[in-house]
Amino acid sequence: MPSADTARDTGVRVYRAHLFHIAGAPAQTDVASHLVSIPDGALVVDGEGMIAWTGPWADLPAAFAGAPVTRADYLLPGFVDSHVHFPQSYATAAHGGGQLLEWLDHCIFPTETQFRDADFADRAARYFTRRRIAAGTTAAMVFGSAFPVAQDALYRETLAAGLRIVSGRGVQTVGPDAAAALLTTEDRAIELIQDEIDRWHAVDTGDPRTAHVQVAVVPRFSLSVTGRTLAAMGELYEEAQLHGVYFHSHLNENNRKGDGEIAAVLGSYGVEAYLDTYDGRFLPGSRSGGRSLLGRRSSLAHAVHCQPRELARMAETGTSIAHCPTSQLFLGSGTMPWRATVATGVNVALGSDIGAGDEWLISRVAGDAYKVHISEEGDAGTALHPAELLFAATLAGARALDMEHAFGNLEPGKDADFLLIETSRWEPLEGMLSRGIRSDDETQATLEELFTLMVGLRQPAIAGVYVQGRRAVAPEL
Repeated sequence: MPSADTARDTGVRVYRAHLFHIAGAPAQTDVASHLVSIPDGALVVDGEGMIAWTGPWADLPAAFAGAPVTRADYLLPGFVDSHVHFPQSYATAAHGGGQLLEWLDHCIFPTETQFRDADFADRAARYFTRRRIAAGTTAAMVFGSAFPVAQDALYRETLAAGLRIVSGRGVQTVGPDAAAALLTTEDRAIELIQDEIDRWHAVDTGDPRTAHVQVAVVPRFSLSVTGRTLAAMGELYEEAQLHGVYFHSHLNENNRKGDGEIAAVLGSYGVEAYLDTYDGRFLPGSRSGGRSLLGRRSSLAHAVHCQPRELARMAETGTSIAHCPTSQLFLGSGTMPWRATVATGVNVALGSDIGAGDEWLISRVAGDAYKVHISEEGDAGTALHPAELLFAATLAGARALDMEHAFGNLEPGKDADFLLIETSRWEPLEGMLSRGIRSDDETQATLEELFTLMVGLRQPAIAGVYVQGRRAVAPEL
């Protein structure tokens, strides 16, 4: 610990604000008891970008008294977006004239095809990175482009900005005519996945426990590949997962009867459950055909219409769910049952699902989660606790990325990934927080304040975005 005389010289900095975070490593059903609120708090960041101390400003150790102080109204852990599509950056609010499969054909496959052009991909990578910083997304699980030239641009811009990313090229070996430019042969798909892993996985540190850039195996969904593709992916992943490579895809999003996504998967593969296709059991009757792709570094987006045994299997394997309520509203996909899902023990983080989602800001996705789940029918309806919203937006995302040891809350010893919020930069937020009604009970008033902060936050109020103690730098367009 540096002395007061040397604190400034060693790069130590102090950030003074109202601190909110979820301490420890709680189960998702117990996050309320782990909520930490320090109204006049201090976060000390050492010269290596690690959190050296967290606590009340009045208790700041003398050793840090000489460090520069940055003030803000609020300080939160950085937001984690557990499911966002890079090649759909420009496709938000696109009118597809229908639900998931129509929207893919009419809007998404054509827009993703544009990313084969290097200049277009470079600009899109800068735009995507700028949008992430504006939204306070310090870490993200990013569904990548089919084109290596676009993936290269994405990784370069991420490193230059100082953000965290897990990504992988979106694999399609079969598909409709609208997706023709995105398709490869099965052998070529595996070659491109391996090449991306070799060139980019943990390229910055060489260690998947510390790297800011990491790679995932990413089939678009089971309908975009074949059993042969899944078998080859399983063989590749058996070795790759030993080096911290991830797996990411979609699961049980659209349940339109007869011709929706789930019906098409079950009919195409002849399996009993959608999850079986990712669990190595993709042969008719859910017979084993290869190795499982599930595990601690695996996450599946949506999981709106899961069978109980699918949820149990995800919990058993440590596979996470990227919950995307904003997107589910946009595409009419239905509502993931919150309490029933969380009760199984599966980790549930939040994803923007840009571009079916039309909100980059994860706290707004949390607001949509609140609105959706309080509206669930009958006894399933639940008003999510403010701590649950904060957890899903931060620590649950770090857990989904298997990086909970490194970020997700404000505990000493972790990397200093955090946001500074200035309410004066967004007048409605300042008004709600400074003039809104609060309970006379201090504990209840704290929950009310956090709820308003999460649901009322907008991008202009995010005054600083920091990853490992360094301010993220938005690229020029």
